[in-house]
Amino acid sequence: MSVDDGRIADALIAMARTRGPRKTFCPSEVARALSEEWRPLMARIRTIAADLPLVATQGGEEVDPRAASGPIRLSLRE
Repeated sequence: MSVDDGRIADALIAMARTRGPRKTFCPSEVARALSEEWRPLMARIRTIAADLPLVATQGGEEVDPRAASGPIRLSLRE
């Protein structure tokens, strides 16, 4: 199943809004909700997240989701 970028963006924002302010989520949660074959979506999810009103953090520090290596967390930008 192919997942388009708009659907990914909508799912990222929906997850962030569901969690609420100052609550984070792992991008893989969105990938798993969109497809059983979720791992190939991870790079696109990070790229799309970078263009949305989301903050990516790693170890509590803000990072660029496209460049970060390893696990990140996303949340709504305040």
